[in-house]
Amino acid sequence: MALASCAAAMALAVITAAPVAAQVADTIAAVDPLIGTGGEGHTFPGAVAPFGMVQLSPDTDTRCVIRECYAHAAGYRHDDPTIEGFSHTHFSGAGHSDLGDILVMPASGETVAMDPGTVAAPGYRSRFSHASEQATPGYYAVTLDSPKVRAELTAGTRVGVHRYAFPAGQAAHLIVDLRSSLYNYPGKILWSGLHLRADGTLTGFRETRGWAPGRKLFFAMRFSAPLTGHALLDREKDVTYKGFAPPGLGTDQLAEKLGRALEARLDFGALDRPLEVKVALSGVDEAGAVANLDAEPGDFDAVRTRTQAAWRDALGAIEIDAPSPMKTIVATALYHSLIAPSVWSDADGRWRGPDDQVHRAEGYTQRSTFSLWDTFRAEHPLLTLVQPERTTSDIVNSLLASQRFSPHGILPVWQFAGRETWTMIGYHAVPVIADAYMKGIRGFDAHAALDAMVASASYAPYGGLGEYMTRGYVPIDREPEAASKTVEYAYDDWTIAQMARALGRTDVAARFDRRATFWRNSFDVKTGWLRARRSDGAFRTPFDPTAINYGSDYTEGNAWQYSWFMPQDQAGLFRLLGGDARAIKKLDAMFDYDNSKLDYSHAEDIAGLIGQYIHGNEPSHHVAYLYNYAGAPWRTQERLAQIVASQYKATPEGLSGNDDLGQMSAWLVFTALGFYPVAPGSNEYVIGRPFVAGAKLHLANGRTFAVTVRNLSDANRYIGSLTLNGRPLNRTYLRDSEIRAGGALTFTMTDKPDTRWGRSVSSRPYSQTTRPATAASSNN
Repeated sequence: MALASCAAAMALAVITAAPVAAQVADTIAAVDPLIGTGGEGHTFPGAVAPFGMVQLSPDTDTRCVIRECYAHAAGYRHDDPTIEGFSHTHFSGAGHSDLGDILVMPASGETVAMDPGTVAAPGYRSRFSHASEQATPGYYAVTLDSPKVRAELTAGTRVGVHRYAFPAGQAAHLIVDLRSSLYNYPGKILWSGLHLRADGTLTGFRETRGWAPGRKLFFAMRFSAPLTGHALLDREKDVTYKGFAPPGLGTDQLAEKLGRALEARLDFGALDRPLEVKVALSGVDEAGAVANLDAEPGDFDAVRTRTQAAWRDALGAIEIDAPSPMKTIVATALYHSLIAPSVWSDADGRWRGPDDQVHRAEGYTQRSTFSLWDTFRAEHPLLTLVQPERTTSDIVNSLLASQRFSPHGILPVWQFAGRETWTMIGYHAVPVIADAYMKGIRGFDAHAALDAMVASASYAPYGGLGEYMTRGYVPIDREPEAASKTVEYAYDDWTIAQMARALGRTDVAARFDRRATFWRNSFDVKTGWLRARRSDGAFRTPFDPTAINYGSDYTEGNAWQYSWFMPQDQAGLFRLLGGDARAIKKLDAMFDYDNSKLDYSHAEDIAGLIGQYIHGNEPSHHVAYLYNYAGAPWRTQERLAQIVASQYKATPEGLSGNDDLGQMSAWLVFTALGFYPVAPGSNEYVIGRPFVAGAKLHLANGRTFAVTVRNLSDANRYIGSLTLNGRPLNRTYLRDSEIRAGGALTFTMTDKPDTRWGRSVSSRPYSQTTRPATAASSNN
């Protein structure tokens, strides 16, 4: 993305200068699921319940191959002219992809195409108009031009429901395609099966060898009208295998057809009312899918009503008072933050683990879809406020269960459908667990959790950890992306020390306190950059702080971004840089860098550039808040205005980079409220500046934390004064306990910076070289 444009700055002026409405409307009405479906956002517009197993959404292109699919990571792209069908699994904002399971497409008339074709020569693919689309939380609708069908979608926790209104007097058909997949390639579908049962229920399964190898998914599908005919086809090898039970199926679930690329044509004749199709998923078996189908009774309208109520409850955790479009942007960001981690266990608690075996979740719901390198920063800290018991404790228990059944004995890295992908770096399940515990969230075995954290941080074969533990850094001639791994491991280690200290495990705390300082071993004091070192101790040359190359010294970034990643010890970094003034100068140089001679077209995920600040990718997300650590919070306030104006819009292109399972969105939710968790595990939030006129956080303990903003406008971008519960707040951080206690945070905005507020060292946010963090005793 380009630097902040004049148009973006004008948009912010409209957002913040508009009169503030007296009433706070229902947040659900402000959500626009189409935000992020264009550009680099990679979100999907379809129907999903909060954290639902099913994400039922249109796919505009599943025929792209590997790297050509980057723009279609969520299946749907807003500038595509056709819809290929509606599948039941999608990631919200991932930079890579898979899924797109169980594609369903309606067809009408006597002749039915059995292949989606292409945009130029469509088969069952259909053109559509955005004018016919409707998208709200839990509901999506569109009119398909070719079959002249109005399609509506809704979803429950483990079910998706379709409703198709066919043209009067024309035969109605459905295509069920098990060939289609996101990020497709020949042979991705290892095998699949379809079974039409005597009661008219269609069940089936498929196994893929995609991003998560050996992923199995089962489904059950019921219809509101009886079949008048059907055909089950193997598009690669049309052979029927009767009486054969494939692995994972009991003898009472014999498949009517097995093959590599199965497809079904289902005929219903002319219908006098819309056809409803109810689909349940399971990672365990077809019986589990049938049971999940039965566990959520009711027709389309009943499921939609329940899901809308669930969204109203989930989104109601934060009331937002802001003029449009800011209210739409922030409400949608909150919505996107509540899609993952998704439910993975069946209604009876069974789930398929990383060992490919079936386990049972007792007393909690198993979750999966963990993009932890992204989401440990703001997404999970946000959930500790808006979903502490129902979701965060489930998440911790899910991470621990995955560790118990992991063939390697470590916590998830980037997991979905219970399977590990080994994508990205770090062991960032660790800060998720530590942050939850430090904030008083319980419901899990804390000592077992600490043991799992230590095990993950001690698994020598993973990502150069053996070298890191021996040398105090990851050497670049032994392991790629060594500079990034060194500092990310050090931060994760600090969170282990925090939790160990809170549990009284002083030996563990001492060991990981030492490891938390290892970031210094890769910091070149002479040049002022974090750099990769060789095993002989020398820094690697040649060195270019702007270079971004995958598999080199840094992970999806360069020295400009990673030289700021030691959130546990920003004060220590600033001393190495030569003091506050030099730190501020370098921060300014980062934002003001002239990129006109640089070419990052080769690097996916590098989007949303403001100089060398890259908002479209996570390593930069805390950087604007670092001026506070140097005693210049007004500079943070200026930079946040620049970022929000240029990186977020109430349009399909409204996310400058991949939402990454809610991280981009969670950043905005926190920032709009006026504070951000720079160092999860510290129990502190760094104060920035608000972008809403007011908000109320309705906490799980029954208390309310209110944010009130006076004199908000585009010109008034600075904090003139700040009070907490009516008393002046002279520090630039907020404690987690202060939020959970309930109360009122009041900003008074002005057009001139207050260069006295936040200048003293004692008023600055957490750093391990200035003071320790303290743990909460409970979540009350």
